[in-house]
Amino acid sequence: MAVRQDTIWERFLSPVVRLLIDEDGLRRYADSIDWEKEGDHYRRDDVIIPLYYSNQNFHGIAGGYLNYGAAVTYDPITQYVLPPNENIVRQALVDAVKVKPRRILDLGCGTGSTTLMLKQTFPEAEVIGLDLSPYMLVRAEDKAINAGLDIVWRHGNAEKTGFRDATFDLVTASLLFHETPDAVSLAILRESFRLLVAGGQVLILDGNQKTLRQLEWLNDVFEEPYIREYAASSVEANMGAAGFEAVRSQDVWWINQVTRGVKPLSTENIRRYTPTSIDNNDLEGLGSPAFGIRA
Repeated sequence: MAVRQDTIWERFLSPVVRLLIDEDGLRRYADSIDWEKEGDHYRRDDVIIPLYYSNQNFHGIAGGYLNYGAAVTYDPITQYVLPPNENIVRQALVDAVKVKPRRILDLGCGTGSTTLMLKQTFPEAEVIGLDLSPYMLVRAEDKAINAGLDIVWRHGNAEKTGFRDATFDLVTASLLFHETPDAVSLAILRESFRLLVAGGQVLILDGNQKTLRQLEWLNDVFEEPYIREYAASSVEANMGAAGFEAVRSQDVWWINQVTRGVKPLSTENIRRYTPTSIDNNDLEGLGSPAFGIRA
């Protein structure tokens, strides 16, 4: 799939962002890592990469996130495209946490920006970041090491994680749903419901769907193959369809939203949420791989 050259991003915004980032520094960082070797620490043979993910470009990058270039450039670019400030936007998800999590799963974690913030906020919790791209996980682990944070990184598909039922207090996803077809987003929410203990919470941070529907030109800014489908859908409705209760969204600086839901306590045969009820044993043998090359 060729990169579209007629987007607002390619014609106007990309040249501006390139003036603000240290491209030479990014190139040196990229060259300092054997991405295939380090990616092999995470790559799992049982993970099937779905076509919606592998046959599209994202953000104008050929091959999308299955390309180490995406892992290198994601953070420098994202800091300029999440108004008013990337940390403020991500912090809105962290601030929306209403449980006392002992075990957290961050789906589609990418380079781990939100995952790191969750670990910093809940240092006693076991935090797992899951992503389909081994290259993004390499970058995420590097950031965690530099921050002195112990986080488990797992190669996997958010639609079918492989974790046991009712083993997480909190499941999150940041800037993931606008990059998936609507049916996939619903499948991810159903998987989140399965993974949560009764009383556990799901939090989804992404673009503001009302804004995206009202301002069509925003959908043309970046090369996002599923953003119109995302804008036309409703995270709240999908969350309700997946079984969550107390579903509500809050605007985050007009351009983004955080949607929350709770797995009902009345669910039959599901463990209820208590701060000490989490079984931490099902990550046995899945420890964070060693990161051998430093930037």
